[in-house]
Amino acid sequence: MKKYIYFFLSLILMNSCKQENKSQTKDTVLDETALMEKAKAIHEKVITLDTHNDININNFTEDINYTQDLDTQINLPKMEEGGLDVSWLIVYTGQDSLNVEGYKKAYDNAISKFDAIYRLTEEFAPNQIELALSSDDVRRIHTSGKKVAMIGVENAYPIGLDLSNIQKFQELGALYMSLSHNGHSQFCDSNTGESDGVWLYNGLSDLGKEAVAEMNKWGMMIDVSHPSKESMKQMIELSKAPIIASHSSARALCGHSRNLDDEQLLLMKENGGVVQTVAFRSYLNTEKYNARNEFMTSVYKKVADSLGLTWYDRSEFASLDEETLKEFRANRLKITNISNDLASKMDNVPPDVNVEDFVNHIDYMVDLIGIDHVGISSDFDGGGGIEGWDNAAETFNVTLELVKRGYTEEEIEKLWSGNLLRVLDDVQRIASELQKAS
Repeated sequence: MKKYIYFFLSLILMNSCKQENKSQTKDTVLDETALMEKAKAIHEKVITLDTHNDININNFTEDINYTQDLDTQINLPKMEEGGLDVSWLIVYTGQDSLNVEGYKKAYDNAISKFDAIYRLTEEFAPNQIELALSSDDVRRIHTSGKKVAMIGVENAYPIGLDLSNIQKFQELGALYMSLSHNGHSQFCDSNTGESDGVWLYNGLSDLGKEAVAEMNKWGMMIDVSHPSKESMKQMIELSKAPIIASHSSARALCGHSRNLDDEQLLLMKENGGVVQTVAFRSYLNTEKYNARNEFMTSVYKKVADSLGLTWYDRSEFASLDEETLKEFRANRLKITNISNDLASKMDNVPPDVNVEDFVNHIDYMVDLIGIDHVGISSDFDGGGGIEGWDNAAETFNVTLELVKRGYTEEEIEKLWSGNLLRVLDDVQRIASELQKAS
């Protein structure tokens, strides 16, 4: 008799478990739906701002430009699809010899990129995107329904030895500038000195110290993403205004020289600045990146070869001439897109660095220095991009992950744009005071 009772009870229990599982599944679906709707509402409401998107002037012509969904990570259709409101378009110049000829060539290159940005905003798409020169401009343009362009200068090398070019670049719309890139400039040591222990100045040169004062005076944010740690510390000591790291992450989580260690992060907090966490695979998770990169490099090389091209690792960039590097950058995304599509059909592919790894860095820095000093950047079309945020069309996935982690709408607004725009306001206010005093 007891055997039949147990059998009967087991049937009841099994049926009860099935009902409970169905209920749990339904609740999970409801929770995920509610989460998605909450994230969508926040993403639609806040101003989403990415502080670092590289450009190729070949994509700023009458026939080929950002009004089209080009084979680039950033363009207007992708911004629209992903809900990215503000793109900082970068006037980048690679490091070359510290001489008059090098400075002149770099200056011309920089001016060509300023001109390209103006062609986009004034000739090709004035009804779709507008250049902003202040936080008020950003909010006004966003309210109008247009996308926002802003300008940053990556590497002050084109300034040459004439510091009046700082004012000129600012008048052209540049609102931040780094005093070096990959290689020591006339202004300061680069983070790249860590690899060989060779330094030119042990921080800032005398000209670099003068440049800090000029940037303060003309309202240009100082960017410390590429300079060395000692350079960064000296900039903070000299600067009368807050500074930014336009595209860097936390060194405690990934030991790359481009990331900021805890001492640097705490200095950024003390300075009142902001660190724009960057979605760059090798700056986020070393182990995942190395495993994936080793596998994918062989795929990239095969795909590039099939297209009659050559694949170069970032470590080789410094040895390439400008034309070769320009050609590679123009074809890089095509190669990676084809390769990623092939890899998606392969077995045993190492996992990619993804949005969760990215937000881990945001979490870490928020815990260490506070929500007011952390922001977001991608380095799209300059090597950036991760699984889940590999182009501007996927921007919503960042907001979704932040909502999953429990960030509030107010906190997400600060991360996406509020903190960076606050620093810009401070820098421009201090510049106005310095100009009046002089």
